[in-house]
Amino acid sequence: MEVIKITPRGYCHGVVTALNMVTKAMADETVPKPIHILGMVVHNAHLTEAFEREGVITVDGIGKTRFQLLDEIESGTVVFTAHGISPEVKEKAHEKGLHCIDASCKDVVKTHGIILDHVQRGFDVIYVGKKGHPETEGCLGLSATGIHLIENTEDLAQLEMTNMDIIITNQTTLSSWDVSVLAEAIIAKFPTATFIKEVCNATLIRQEAVATMARAADLTIVVGDPKSNNTKRLVQISEVHAGTPGLRIGSLADLDLARLAGVETVAVTSGASTPTVMTKEVIEFLEQYDPEDASTHDTTSKIDLERILMRKR
Repeated sequence: MEVIKITPRGYCHGVVTALNMVTKAMADETVPKPIHILGMVVHNAHLTEAFEREGVITVDGIGKTRFQLLDEIESGTVVFTAHGISPEVKEKAHEKGLHCIDASCKDVVKTHGIILDHVQRGFDVIYVGKKGHPETEGCLGLSATGIHLIENTEDLAQLEMTNMDIIITNQTTLSSWDVSVLAEAIIAKFPTATFIKEVCNATLIRQEAVATMARAADLTIVVGDPKSNNTKRLVQISEVHAGTPGLRIGSLADLDLARLAGVETVAVTSGASTPTVMTKEVIEFLEQYDPEDASTHDTTSKIDLERILMRKR
Protein backbone atom coordinates (compact mmCIF):
# COMPACT_ATOMS: atom_id res chain seq x y z
CA MET A 1 0.00 0.00 0.00
CA GLU A 2 1.31 3.44 -0.93
CA VAL A 3 1.41 5.85 2.01
CA ILE A 4 1.47 9.63 1.63
CA LYS A 5 2.98 11.11 4.79
CA ILE A 6 1.40 14.54 5.02
CA THR A 7 3.72 17.15 6.47
CA PRO A 8 3.67 19.04 8.71
CA ARG A 9 1.66 16.92 11.11
CA GLY A 10 1.42 16.25 14.83
CA TYR A 11 2.57 18.38 17.74
CA CYS A 12 2.52 22.15 17.34
CA HIS A 13 4.79 24.45 19.34
CA GLY A 14 2.07 25.20 21.89
CA VAL A 15 1.59 21.54 22.71
CA VAL A 16 5.32 20.87 22.99
CA THR A 17 5.71 23.83 25.35
CA ALA A 18 2.81 22.70 27.55
CA LEU A 19 4.06 19.11 27.79
CA ASN A 20 7.59 20.24 28.60
CA MET A 21 6.28 22.52 31.36
CA VAL A 22 4.41 19.63 32.98
CA THR A 23 7.29 17.16 32.76
CA LYS A 24 9.70 19.79 34.12
CA ALA A 25 7.37 20.44 37.07
CA MET A 26 7.17 16.69 37.76
CA ALA A 27 10.95 16.53 38.15
CA ASP A 28 11.33 19.79 40.11
CA GLU A 29 11.37 19.10 43.87
CA THR A 30 10.54 22.75 44.61
CA VAL A 31 7.19 22.52 42.80
CA PRO A 32 4.44 21.68 45.34
CA LYS A 33 2.87 18.28 44.83
CA PRO A 34 0.49 16.89 43.80
CA ILE A 35 0.38 18.44 40.36
CA HIS A 36 -3.12 18.96 38.96
CA ILE A 37 -3.96 19.78 35.37
CA LEU A 38 -7.10 21.89 35.05
CA GLY A 39 -8.78 19.96 32.23
CA MET A 40 -6.84 17.86 29.73
CA VAL A 41 -3.41 19.43 29.17
CA VAL A 42 -4.10 18.88 25.48
CA HIS A 43 -6.94 16.89 23.96
CA ASN A 44 -5.39 13.43 23.90
CA ALA A 45 -6.53 10.63 26.21
CA HIS A 46 -3.27 8.69 25.82
CA LEU A 47 -1.24 11.63 27.10
CA THR A 48 -3.66 12.09 29.98
CA GLU A 49 -3.26 8.44 30.96
CA ALA A 50 0.52 8.67 30.71
CA PHE A 51 0.64 11.65 33.05
CA GLU A 52 -1.81 10.07 35.51
CA ARG A 53 0.40 7.00 35.82
CA GLU A 54 3.19 9.38 36.84
CA GLY A 55 1.03 10.86 39.59
CA VAL A 56 -0.21 13.94 37.74
CA ILE A 57 -3.94 14.43 38.36
CA THR A 58 -6.17 15.58 35.51
CA VAL A 59 -9.20 17.41 36.89
CA ASP A 60 -11.92 17.32 34.28
CA GLY A 61 -15.66 16.86 34.08
CA ILE A 62 -18.34 17.02 31.43
CA GLY A 63 -20.27 20.26 31.63
CA LYS A 64 -17.99 21.84 34.24
CA THR A 65 -16.13 25.08 33.65
CA ARG A 66 -12.51 25.61 34.68
CA PHE A 67 -13.81 27.89 37.46
CA GLN A 68 -15.97 25.06 38.82
CA LEU A 69 -13.22 22.44 38.44
CA LEU A 70 -10.97 24.47 40.74
CA ASP A 71 -13.27 23.52 43.63
CA GLU A 72 -11.82 20.00 43.37
CA ILE A 73 -8.24 21.17 44.01
CA GLU A 74 -7.25 22.03 47.58
CA SER A 75 -3.46 21.98 47.58
CA GLY A 76 -0.33 21.59 45.49
CA THR A 77 0.08 22.85 41.94
CA VAL A 78 -2.42 23.63 39.21
CA VAL A 79 -1.45 23.72 35.55
CA PHE A 80 -3.52 25.87 33.21
CA THR A 81 -3.71 24.12 29.86
CA ALA A 82 -2.57 25.19 26.41
CA HIS A 83 -6.13 26.31 25.62
CA GLY A 84 -5.78 29.50 27.67
CA ILE A 85 -7.44 30.61 30.88
CA SER A 86 -9.63 33.48 32.05
CA PRO A 87 -8.50 36.06 34.67
CA GLU A 88 -11.20 34.96 37.15
CA VAL A 89 -9.88 31.39 37.15
CA LYS A 90 -6.33 32.60 37.75
CA GLU A 91 -7.52 34.82 40.59
CA LYS A 92 -9.45 31.99 42.22
CA ALA A 93 -6.45 29.67 42.03
CA HIS A 94 -4.21 32.25 43.70
CA GLU A 95 -6.84 32.88 46.40
CA LYS A 96 -6.84 29.12 47.15
CA GLY A 97 -3.07 29.30 47.68
CA LEU A 98 -2.24 27.04 44.77
CA HIS A 99 1.06 27.14 42.95
CA CYS A 100 0.15 28.05 39.36
CA ILE A 101 1.81 27.06 36.09
CA ASP A 102 0.38 28.73 33.00
CA ALA A 103 0.89 26.57 29.90
CA SER A 104 -1.34 28.73 27.68
CA CYS A 105 -0.32 28.68 24.02
CA LYS A 106 1.21 31.99 22.96
CA ASP A 107 -1.18 32.17 20.00
CA VAL A 108 -4.16 31.97 22.36
CA VAL A 109 -2.58 34.59 24.63
CA LYS A 110 -2.27 36.84 21.57
CA THR A 111 -6.00 36.42 20.87
CA HIS A 112 -6.75 37.30 24.50
CA GLY A 113 -4.76 40.49 24.08
CA ILE A 114 -6.70 41.48 20.97
CA ILE A 115 -10.04 40.87 22.68
CA LEU A 116 -9.14 42.74 25.87
CA ASP A 117 -7.69 45.69 23.98
CA HIS A 118 -10.83 46.16 21.90
CA VAL A 119 -13.28 45.62 24.77
CA GLN A 120 -11.44 48.24 26.82
CA ARG A 121 -11.70 50.63 23.86
CA GLY A 122 -15.47 50.20 23.71
CA PHE A 123 -15.73 47.64 20.91
CA ASP A 124 -18.05 44.67 20.86
CA VAL A 125 -16.28 41.42 19.98
CA ILE A 126 -17.93 38.70 17.93
CA TYR A 127 -16.04 35.53 18.77
CA VAL A 128 -16.32 32.61 16.35
CA GLY A 129 -15.78 29.47 18.37
CA LYS A 130 -17.07 26.13 19.53
CA LYS A 131 -19.45 26.21 22.49
CA GLY A 132 -18.01 24.40 25.51
CA HIS A 133 -14.45 24.29 24.17
CA PRO A 134 -11.87 25.35 26.80
CA GLU A 135 -10.28 27.92 24.49
CA THR A 136 -13.68 29.50 23.91
CA GLU A 137 -14.39 29.43 27.64
CA GLY A 138 -11.17 31.30 28.36
CA CYS A 139 -11.87 33.97 25.76
CA LEU A 140 -15.46 34.53 26.86
CA GLY A 141 -14.23 34.86 30.45
CA LEU A 142 -12.10 37.89 29.61
CA SER A 143 -15.07 40.24 30.06
CA ALA A 144 -18.57 39.99 31.50
CA THR A 145 -19.93 42.12 28.65
CA GLY A 146 -19.11 42.92 25.05
CA ILE A 147 -18.09 39.43 23.84
CA HIS A 148 -20.60 37.46 21.76
CA LEU A 149 -20.08 33.79 20.86
CA ILE A 150 -21.10 32.77 17.34
CA GLU A 151 -20.78 29.11 16.36
CA ASN A 152 -22.96 29.09 13.24
CA THR A 153 -25.37 31.10 11.12
CA GLU A 154 -28.24 30.26 13.48
CA ASP A 155 -26.42 32.04 16.30
CA LEU A 156 -25.75 34.98 14.00
CA ALA A 157 -29.42 35.31 13.08
CA GLN A 158 -30.27 35.82 16.76
CA LEU A 159 -27.53 38.37 17.45
CA GLU A 160 -28.55 42.01 17.62
CA MET A 161 -26.22 44.90 18.50
CA THR A 162 -26.47 48.68 18.53
CA ASN A 163 -22.74 49.32 18.90
CA MET A 164 -21.19 49.68 15.46
CA ASP A 165 -17.60 49.42 16.73
CA ILE A 166 -17.17 45.68 16.17
CA ILE A 167 -14.34 43.24 15.63
CA ILE A 168 -14.59 39.59 14.69
CA THR A 169 -12.04 37.08 15.90
CA ASN A 170 -11.98 33.33 16.46
CA GLN A 171 -10.87 30.14 18.16
CA THR A 172 -7.39 29.36 16.87
CA THR A 173 -8.00 25.70 15.98
CA LEU A 174 -11.00 26.11 13.70
CA SER A 175 -11.00 25.51 9.96
CA SER A 176 -9.64 28.57 8.20
CA TRP A 177 -12.24 28.18 5.46
CA ASP A 178 -15.15 27.83 7.89
CA VAL A 179 -14.08 30.88 9.87
CA SER A 180 -13.78 33.00 6.72
CA VAL A 181 -17.23 31.97 5.47
CA LEU A 182 -18.86 32.80 8.80
CA ALA A 183 -16.96 36.08 9.05
CA GLU A 184 -18.31 37.09 5.63
CA ALA A 185 -21.85 36.40 6.86
CA ILE A 186 -21.21 38.47 9.98
CA ILE A 187 -19.90 41.42 7.95
CA ALA A 188 -22.93 41.18 5.68
CA LYS A 189 -25.13 41.72 8.75
CA PHE A 190 -22.80 44.17 10.51
CA PRO A 191 -20.92 46.04 7.74
CA THR A 192 -18.79 48.08 10.17
CA ALA A 193 -17.21 44.94 11.63
CA THR A 194 -13.48 44.29 11.13
CA PHE A 195 -12.23 40.71 10.90
CA ILE A 196 -9.04 39.83 12.79
CA LYS A 197 -8.41 36.24 11.76
CA GLU A 198 -6.72 34.25 14.51
CA VAL A 199 -6.38 30.70 13.11
CA CYS A 200 -2.88 29.90 14.35
CA ASN A 201 -0.15 29.35 11.79
CA ALA A 202 0.49 25.76 12.91
CA THR A 203 -3.18 24.93 12.41
CA LEU A 204 -3.35 26.73 9.08
CA ILE A 205 -0.35 25.06 7.45
CA ARG A 206 -1.53 21.62 8.60
CA GLN A 207 -4.95 22.28 7.08
CA GLU A 208 -3.46 23.54 3.82
CA ALA A 209 -1.20 20.48 3.62
CA VAL A 210 -4.18 18.14 3.91
CA ALA A 211 -6.21 20.12 1.36
CA THR A 212 -3.35 19.74 -1.13
CA MET A 213 -1.66 16.40 -0.45
CA ALA A 214 -4.76 14.31 0.32
CA ARG A 215 -6.05 14.81 -3.22
CA ALA A 216 -3.76 12.04 -4.44
CA ALA A 217 -5.09 9.50 -1.93
CA ASP A 218 -8.08 7.17 -1.80
CA LEU A 219 -8.42 7.68 1.96
CA THR A 220 -7.03 10.09 4.56
CA ILE A 221 -6.35 8.75 8.05
CA VAL A 222 -6.08 11.39 10.77
CA VAL A 223 -4.61 10.16 14.03
CA GLY A 224 -6.05 12.09 16.97
CA ASP A 225 -8.35 12.18 19.96
CA PRO A 226 -12.13 12.55 19.44
CA LYS A 227 -12.05 15.62 21.70
CA SER A 228 -9.43 17.34 19.55
CA ASN A 229 -11.08 20.08 17.53
CA ASN A 230 -8.18 20.51 15.09
CA THR A 231 -8.19 16.73 14.44
CA LYS A 232 -11.87 16.82 13.50
CA ARG A 233 -11.22 19.75 11.19
CA LEU A 234 -8.47 17.85 9.34
CA VAL A 235 -10.94 15.05 8.56
CA GLN A 236 -13.45 17.65 7.36
CA ILE A 237 -10.87 19.40 5.19
CA SER A 238 -9.84 16.14 3.52
CA GLU A 239 -13.45 15.43 2.62
CA VAL A 240 -14.55 18.93 1.61
CA HIS A 241 -11.42 20.52 0.14
CA ALA A 242 -9.41 17.52 -1.08
CA GLY A 243 -12.39 15.38 -2.09
CA THR A 244 -10.94 12.39 -0.24
CA PRO A 245 -12.83 10.37 2.41
CA GLY A 246 -11.42 10.93 5.91
CA LEU A 247 -11.09 8.56 8.85
CA ARG A 248 -10.16 9.61 12.40
CA ILE A 249 -8.54 7.04 14.68
CA GLY A 250 -7.19 7.51 18.19
CA SER A 251 -4.38 5.02 17.65
CA LEU A 252 -3.46 1.99 15.54
CA ALA A 253 -5.72 -0.12 17.76
CA ASP A 254 -8.75 1.81 16.46
CA LEU A 255 -8.07 1.06 12.79
CA ASP A 256 -10.87 -0.97 11.19
CA LEU A 257 -9.24 -2.89 8.35
CA ALA A 258 -12.58 -2.98 6.53
CA ARG A 259 -12.04 0.73 5.82
CA LEU A 260 -8.94 -0.16 3.79
CA ALA A 261 -10.87 -2.28 1.31
CA GLY A 262 -10.13 -1.06 -2.21
CA VAL A 263 -7.67 1.57 -0.95
CA GLU A 264 -4.41 1.65 -2.88
CA THR A 265 -3.06 4.99 -1.67
CA VAL A 266 -3.63 6.31 1.84
CA ALA A 267 -2.65 9.72 3.21
CA VAL A 268 -1.76 9.99 6.89
CA THR A 269 -1.64 13.02 9.16
CA SER A 270 -2.37 13.75 12.81
CA GLY A 271 -3.85 16.35 15.10
CA ALA A 272 -1.66 18.91 16.85
CA SER A 273 -2.03 17.09 20.18
CA THR A 274 -1.17 13.60 18.87
CA PRO A 275 2.13 12.04 20.02
CA THR A 276 4.49 11.53 17.10
CA VAL A 277 5.14 7.91 18.03
CA MET A 278 1.45 7.08 17.62
CA THR A 279 1.30 8.45 14.08
CA LYS A 280 4.59 6.75 13.21
CA GLU A 281 3.16 3.40 14.34
CA VAL A 282 0.14 3.84 12.05
CA ILE A 283 2.37 4.73 9.09
CA GLU A 284 4.64 1.74 9.66
CA PHE A 285 1.65 -0.58 9.84
CA LEU A 286 0.18 0.73 6.60
CA GLU A 287 3.50 0.47 4.78
CA GLN A 288 3.72 -3.26 5.52
CA TYR A 289 0.00 -3.99 5.18
CA ASP A 290 -1.05 -6.57 2.59
CA PRO A 291 -4.78 -7.34 2.43
CA GLU A 292 -3.95 -10.87 1.23
CA ASP A 293 -1.45 -11.62 4.01
CA ALA A 294 -3.02 -12.14 7.45
CA SER A 295 0.38 -11.87 9.13
CA THR A 296 0.33 -8.12 8.33
CA HIS A 297 -3.10 -7.49 9.91
CA ASP A 298 -2.23 -7.12 13.62
CA THR A 299 -3.37 -3.66 14.76
CA THR A 300 -2.31 -4.08 18.38
CA SER A 301 -0.55 -0.93 19.54
CA LYS A 302 2.86 -1.56 21.08
CA ILE A 303 3.62 1.98 22.27
CA ASP A 304 4.66 2.36 25.91
CA LEU A 305 3.82 5.39 28.03
CA GLU A 306 7.45 6.48 28.34
CA ARG A 307 7.57 7.12 24.61
CA ILE A 308 4.30 9.06 24.73
CA LEU A 309 5.79 11.39 27.35
CA MET A 310 8.74 12.02 25.03
CA ARG A 311 11.24 10.48 27.42
CA LYS A 312 12.17 7.94 24.76
CA ARG A 313 12.33 8.70 21.05
